[in-house]
Formats: sequence, structure tokens, C-alpha cells
Amino acid sequence: MLRVDGTAYANCDRVTRRNFLQVGVPLLGLGLADFLKSDRAAAADGVAHSPKSIIVFWTHGGMSQQDTYDMKPSAPAEYRGMYTPINTSVAGTVVSERFPMQAKVMHHLSQVRSVHHENGIHAPSAHWMQTGHFGPTLARIAQQKPSFGSVISRALGARKSQMPAYVAVPKAEAFGYQQAHYLGKAFNPFEVGADPNAKAFQVPNLSLPGGLQQKQVTARRDLLAKFDTLRRDVDRSGVLEGLDTFKAQALEMVAGNEVRDAFDLNREKPALRDKYGRHQYGQSALLARRLVEAGTRCVTVNTGYWDHHNDIEPGLETHLPPLDRAIWALVEDLEERGMLQDTLIYCAGEFGRTPLMNGHAGRDHWSNCFTVMLAGGGIPGGRVVGASEKWGGGVKERLVTPLDLLATIYRTMGISLDTHYDDASGRPVSIVDSGRPIKELC
Repeated sequence: MLRVDGTAYANCDRVTRRNFLQVGVPLLGLGLADFLKSDRAAAADGVAHSPKSIIVFWTHGGMSQQDTYDMKPSAPAEYRGMYTPINTSVAGTVVSERFPMQAKVMHHLSQVRSVHHENGIHAPSAHWMQTGHFGPTLARIAQQKPSFGSVISRALGARKSQMPAYVAVPKAEAFGYQQAHYLGKAFNPFEVGADPNAKAFQVPNLSLPGGLQQKQVTARRDLLAKFDTLRRDVDRSGVLEGLDTFKAQALEMVAGNEVRDAFDLNREKPALRDKYGRHQYGQSALLARRLVEAGTRCVTVNTGYWDHHNDIEPGLETHLPPLDRAIWALVEDLEERGMLQDTLIYCAGEFGRTPLMNGHAGRDHWSNCFTVMLAGGGIPGGRVVGASEKWGGGVKERLVTPLDLLATIYRTMGISLDTHYDDASGRPVSIVDSGRPIKELC
């Protein structure tokens, strides 16, 4: 929380100078240095005019590729699993019977079935897929690189200034690798903090601190003028240079109607909410569309835990139908609104699951070869990139790395692949390193 020491005098609205400087800061998780860093970074980067946004479905724990997108119907039973393939809107492309809705819009979706990295432990693998880099170990799990959501936030910012650039629904994933790391806390995701499907859904982080009324903070410009003396005193060291803009944005998020309206799902017709599904997946996807439409750049929907070592079928029955409906409804909704061309959809987790079912009727961790899905944003639909081996054990053709995926996302979003940002030591670091965009999708 940002605090500026000094006399806590109150203005006519009973808001103290000290309290005013705290308004809006807790909801962003920012301190003074973070404000300044983000402000200077934005000035250094200049204004990016890309129209693109991205909605991510993060399947924390690892979704089974063989029970969803990359089925092996000719394999022995212990490999192929319990589901049968069904045809899609793309001739020759099949998916799991538990994805009947996505099958209808497969001409908009593309799959990469040959993703590979070399770690089978949740934390390091999540870091690899979120940042493009191997980094943490079980002995040292701290984040080493910024997440791709934070890179997008830093490079492009929000499409509309009053909106948070990067949002996590309902919150960031458990390992913390969706954070900004050395880019600065200003580029961490804004966490919704609540289930959008809850009957009384509201965003705790948009609540005012105790004792403050909305009318007290909507007059922020007049109040800031009253603090000129304080700001001049501190500014002798240059500390508060450029702070007004970022502080005002925090206050807009608390008091402005635009942000509150974007988070208000009750503004949607009940029929559309039903189409998305009255569950966390569906309402999170609908919220993501509303946020993107209002000007947010990147929304990550964290979908729950997919680590099905035991009895995988009941676990998948919990996850697959709502995910299927959410993606289908989102694709159709975006297309009907003319937003699909400018909104990239990405579905991925830290790895896939073992081709061979284990002795507990489950599948274990598998990073040798797994599948991700992309759609919209200018990505050509209906394509299958790469292939796994006969029974899915490894990559048969067109190996794709996590950095290749991120390079593809950045290129699609309109971010220069020559972009470098200074790490904590001041050394410029490439956002893609050795990664190369997947040419079949660019």
C-alpha cells in the first residue's frame, strides 16, 4: 500500500491527505516505485495502436490431449481412453465426443498437436508455458521471467486507458507465474477475486476503502490540486514525476462507471448468459468478452485443477462440458459482434497427460508431446499443426516449443519480436529468445 508520511489533515469531504494517496492503490497491488516504473516504462515504450486482445483459458494441472483434441482411436484401450472421436466442421479433423460444441466451430479453431518441453513437474512446467523459459525447481520455485500476459500488458497497455490492461479471472494461478516479475508490479494481472457465476458476484478489488464514499473520490482532480505543496516537496528528488496519470487511473477504476459496467454481468441478456453456461467457465468467458470489449488487452480465465492421476473420467466430466460450451459460445459471440478477428483465444496448460493410462484409471504428467488450441485474432482456423506419434508418446512432426507459442502470440498481437526489456540487473532480455512464430498460423 502506498503511504506518504505527514500530517493527516482532512479536507471538507473528511478524506485525509494520507488516505487519499492510498485510494485505488490496494486494488492494484502497487507501491510508489511501481507507479513510477510503470509510468516511465509506458513513456519509453510509446503508444502501441494494435487493435488486438487475447483471452486465455489456462488449464492448470494439465489437460489430457488424448481425451480432447488429439485422439488415438486405433490405439489399445489403455491408450485411447474412454471417449470416441466425432467429426467437426472441418473435414478430416476429429475431436472428443465431449467437445461437441467446439466441433461446430472447428473452422475457427486451430490446434498445435506437437508442443514439447522437457519437464514433468507442475511448477517448472507452468513457468515454462507462462514465460517461455525453464526456471524454477522444487528447491527454488520463485518466478524467473515475466509471464506472456505481463509482456503483452507492458508492450501494448490497455486498449482504453480507464480499463486494467491485464485481468485474471477469478484470480492468478497458484504458482504465481502469471506475474510480471522484473517488468514491475504495475504489469501484474488485476485479480477479479470472485466467481463470476456467483449469485451476488461483485469484484472486491473495486470496493472503496472503509469510510470512503464514491462521491469523495470522483473529485480526485480538485483534491490533487490541493496537494500541490506536498507533491512539490517530494518532487525535489523526482520521486513523484508522472504520478498523477497513474494515480488517476487507479481512481477511475474505483469510481469510474466504465470499469464497474464492464464487470456487471447483469447487463447481459439472460439468454446469452445461458448460452455461455451458468457455471464458472461460462460466466468467466462472458466476463472476459465484456472486459475485452470495454478495452482490456489480456484476460486469463483460470479454469480449475486438471491433475487427474486417479479416475480421470469423473474429473474430465466435471471440466470438459463447461469448457467446451464456454469456448463455443465465446467464438460465436465474438464473431457475431465483429470482434473475432481482433480477439485471440488461447487454451493451454503446463503440459498434457501420459498416453498410457496408469493403474489408477488416470493419466500422469506428460510434456513430451501435447496440444494447445488457438482461434481468432487473425489466426487461420481449421488447421492442425504438427502431429504426435502413433500412440501419442512423442512428437512425430513439427516440434513446437513454448517460446514458439509465445512468439506466435506476440506476432499475432502486433508486438515486435525484437522487443527487449531490462531484467533486474539491467541486462536487456528478448521476449522471444530462440522462439519463432508458427508459420502455419501467421
